[in-house]
Amino acid sequence: MLHNLNIFSVYKCDAPKPWGLYFQDSGSPQMEALVELHNIIMFYLVGILVGVTWVMTSIVLNFTEQKFSHKYLNHGTLIELIWTITPAIILIAISFPSFKLLYITDDVTDPNMTVKVEGHQWYWSYEYSDFIGDEEEFISFDSYLINEAELEPGRLRMLEVDNRVILPEFTHARFNISSTDVIHSLANPGLGLKCDAYPFKTNQISVYTNREGTYFGQCSEICGILHSAMPIVIQSVSIEKFLIWLNSQ
Repeated sequence: MLHNLNIFSVYKCDAPKPWGLYFQDSGSPQMEALVELHNIIMFYLVGILVGVTWVMTSIVLNFTEQKFSHKYLNHGTLIELIWTITPAIILIAISFPSFKLLYITDDVTDPNMTVKVEGHQWYWSYEYSDFIGDEEEFISFDSYLINEAELEPGRLRMLEVDNRVILPEFTHARFNISSTDVIHSLANPGLGLKCDAYPFKTNQISVYTNREGTYFGQCSEICGILHSAMPIVIQSVSIEKFLIWLNSQ
């Protein structure tokens, strides 16, 4: 297997960390756009939090032991305009990066390669529809969770699989995702991937990895008793290493 070779066993903070409070390192334009949108929204939320806290603190300190003046009991045109127009401006400012992110995640134009993904209870199947192996069939394999007793030193518990998805970096890859039984969900935070797998229906999502790395994810739809035993590991390698892996299949 590819990840047993020393030249490929490189980890770059693309797995969840204990008590992690922020995103994993971005490995695709989709994830970079997600982080950017998060930061923009947090900027406005912090401003709103500060403003509301100041108003509430001012009310508690200044009006706890005295009655409001009569003028504060009447509606004012100015304040009505402020709390109507200000949220509208904030929503408009948020909408532009939101639309940018939407177009990036939905863009599957002219992919360089296609990977067919099927969810099962409880493992994933992958098929490289553009490549044929030694047996004159499409390259395909199943991907199962590695049990804790079989983990090699340095591998991640509940996240490592026996067969990883290998993608070349700087390549547009399309995933055609479906399920053979119940609803599953292909999710990989480091690459900004999240797409449901439905029975009798094929969804598609694309990814463009902009650096080498090993990206860990899990099924994000509660699909049964072994829902937690469906990790997804996507490894981005150079074109040369990808060709070596293809030749070994």
